[in-house]
Amino acid sequence: MKPGIKDVAKVAGVSPTTVSRVLNNRGYISEETRKKVYDAMEEINYYPNEIARALLNNRTYFVGVIVPTVTSPFHGEVVEQIEYYLSQKNYKMLLCNSKNQMDTEKAYIDMLRRNQVDGMIVGTHNAVVEAYSKLKMPVVGIDRYLGEHIPVVSCDNYAAGQMATRHLIDKGCQHILCIRGNSKLKMPGNNRSQAYIQEMEKAGLPQIILEVPFIMENVEKQKLIYDMLNAHPEIDGIFAGDDSLAVIALHIVRQKGINIPKDLKIIGVDGTKQILGFVPELTTIQQPIKQIAKAAVDKLIDLIEGKPAESCMDLPVKLLEGQTT
Repeated sequence: MKPGIKDVAKVAGVSPTTVSRVLNNRGYISEETRKKVYDAMEEINYYPNEIARALLNNRTYFVGVIVPTVTSPFHGEVVEQIEYYLSQKNYKMLLCNSKNQMDTEKAYIDMLRRNQVDGMIVGTHNAVVEAYSKLKMPVVGIDRYLGEHIPVVSCDNYAAGQMATRHLIDKGCQHILCIRGNSKLKMPGNNRSQAYIQEMEKAGLPQIILEVPFIMENVEKQKLIYDMLNAHPEIDGIFAGDDSLAVIALHIVRQKGINIPKDLKIIGVDGTKQILGFVPELTTIQQPIKQIAKAAVDKLIDLIEGKPAESCMDLPVKLLEGQTT
């Protein structure tokens, strides 16, 4: 005879109601109690009937997550954390890699809608905004505006740009290059370059801005940065909009034989485990990736359960000073 909820409750030392609340993620359950229930389920080899649970609650317990690329250190780490926090809520993730293609993103939106996922978390960089506004399901954006009534979770991008620019100025930089993404896309990340512009104006320093779209291949990014450094030999500081761009710039500057940080200083944004693992000397503004993922999942679950969700959330960043400044 197959074990049931009562058997799980007996082994865990809790009531059947508590086991049901854990399985359906209803009400407050302490982590200690939740662990007892899961340990008991594993011990007696109990598996809940997912189909029955879905029918009972009118949910599929699947969430679609669309990212521009799984090769990006930031998006890779965010996805890892989203999956963890969704599993804590008894949800499973359907990961969609749009490969920076609008048509692919639209196809994924349609696929997720047809498969009746309970909601979506989206962090893509394409201009497919109107498609999300038309969806009749909960959606949360990560570092991207998707529509007037769609919540967005991001780091405090303005503070990141302000902190990075001030740090370079305080280190004596007078000619700072700002490498940013596509300014035509309506994204919170563009506030980083806005902060740079305002800080440079305050300091009475010239603005040098290079636009490098996120969707561009690395070889093309390298050429743009290399050409900019040749055109402006006076550059003594680089504020890169993300750590991947900072690493590309670092590689080019070293190739040119420029002394870092004596003659040129570099700072990025993200502070992912992958980048800091390979380039531990990089100075960066670290995003709170775990908190971003958790906030996005919490907001989405609130929307799925019919609760209100705060429209925008900007989480604090911090400076990690390495040897490139």
